[in-house]
Amino acid sequence: MKNRFPLLILLLVLIGCSDKKSQKPTNEIAKTSEFADYKGTASVTQGLANTVAEDIYTCEWGRKTDVGEITSSDGNKWTVPAETNYSNNDFPFAPDLYNSCEGKNHATPEEALSNLDASNIVKVDAHGAVYTAYIFADNYFEMYVNGVAVGKDKVPFTQFNSSIIQFKVRRPFTIAMKLVDWEEHLGVGCEANRGKAFHAGDGGMVAVIKDEQDNIVAITDENWKAQTFYTAPITDLNCAYEEGAYRYSKNCPTQGGQDGTSFYALHWEIPMDWMQSDFDDSKWPNASTYTNSTIGVDNKPAYTNFTSIFDEASNDAKFIWATNIILDNEVLVRYTVK
Repeated sequence: MKNRFPLLILLLVLIGCSDKKSQKPTNEIAKTSEFADYKGTASVTQGLANTVAEDIYTCEWGRKTDVGEITSSDGNKWTVPAETNYSNNDFPFAPDLYNSCEGKNHATPEEALSNLDASNIVKVDAHGAVYTAYIFADNYFEMYVNGVAVGKDKVPFTQFNSSIIQFKVRRPFTIAMKLVDWEEHLGVGCEANRGKAFHAGDGGMVAVIKDEQDNIVAITDENWKAQTFYTAPITDLNCAYEEGAYRYSKNCPTQGGQDGTSFYALHWEIPMDWMQSDFDDSKWPNASTYTNSTIGVDNKPAYTNFTSIFDEASNDAKFIWATNIILDNEVLVRYTVK
């Protein structure tokens, strides 16, 4: 009997250790299985990104404009909120329509135009005509014409600003723009807002293009193409789905929360030639349109000072984005002016 007790104790200890060892793989398998449940074409990340650049632009009362990097479950690395040309000196900044961060508080389009001269005109075609684009983006944009970089946003996040770009080109020409809804919590598409530490932000962009005779040749509307390449926050991977080229997150919750460190994000690789005029965007969805009240611009002078441009009675430009104004954070849009 005395010899059996040590053997029994040893056996119980071994069984206990075996149970403890089996618990850790079970948790890991559950997490891997959760990623595997996602059936879409995106790469999936979870949690916060590592900050790789801080305060790429600073503005009094503005939000932090950091950039991060995160690795997805398939081993790919992603820049969040987007890989941009903000620090690329060869990509020109767009002149200001309204920019309170830098004291460019123009009251009218005419006042903004008076600050431009021939040096501000980007020459896509040396013998083309001059066109002027008026742009309000929430939050950041980069604009190409026939693949040529013609202007990027000076303020990546806030305060809200608007821009004016002049370029020389021959018709037809293709406008291609990268649109980014910036984020404070890198990797999960969130910012502190409305009493929540992790509140989902929203986007939106409106543009009007005029010719030298001040005639409108293009406005943002449902005829533009728009595709999303970064969607977050996602709290349940089963809520997102795809139909052809459509990447839907309309069934996904948007309320955020106080702790978003376990939120997911979906990332798609951007085609290298997406800004070129011969890029085939025929399978991309048409842009979704949104009202001024949905975007919330009624108290933003960067927009309201220029309603004579953006809200022209007979040719009213619409705010556009991909299918989810809240969760889609990096969107490419395209339009050809005939």
